[in-house]
Amino acid sequence: MNEELRAELLRMAKEDHETRDELLYSGQLPKNNYSPVMKQIHESNNVRMKEIIERFGWTGKSLVGEDGCEAAWIIVQHAVLEPDFQRRCVPLLESAVAAGEAPLWQLAYLKDRVLKMDGEPQIYGTQYDVGEDGKSVPYKIHDEANVDTRRRKAGLPTMEENTKRIHQEDELLNEKL
Repeated sequence: MNEELRAELLRMAKEDHETRDELLYSGQLPKNNYSPVMKQIHESNNVRMKEIIERFGWTGKSLVGEDGCEAAWIIVQHAVLEPDFQRRCVPLLESAVAAGEAPLWQLAYLKDRVLKMDGEPQIYGTQYDVGEDGKSVPYKIHDEANVDTRRRKAGLPTMEENTKRIHQEDELLNEKL
């Protein structure tokens, strides 16, 4: 295992998470605009993650441990400024999942994110929009009748359970703001 790379990925993901939380809870994370602070972190992370992937390929569990693999995924998942980079990472993550180097739920989230960015229906129902009533609603889903079967296979809760959790988080956030 590459402990140095693992530590770097964990640091990058931690900075992303902590900054987002700080901005969110202080009311400085705009809902419809990109925060300049988040943009700077994501741009920096994107540059470094591209270098890492160029050198190592997808950073799977045997290279950086489970937590390092998850940190790499969150960095790529948040690379929304560079959708082409996210698209290029999908087949890398598919191969990692097939080799047992990454969990399917990570691929589910990244694949759905890319599909949503492309205006296509998502597969696993991981992506949400804000509905007319201000509540989070699932983005359009391909073969919605079987989405929970796909979610179970990926280790995700049902759509009903997940939407309930998201609504609870939305309510808590609204109370704090």
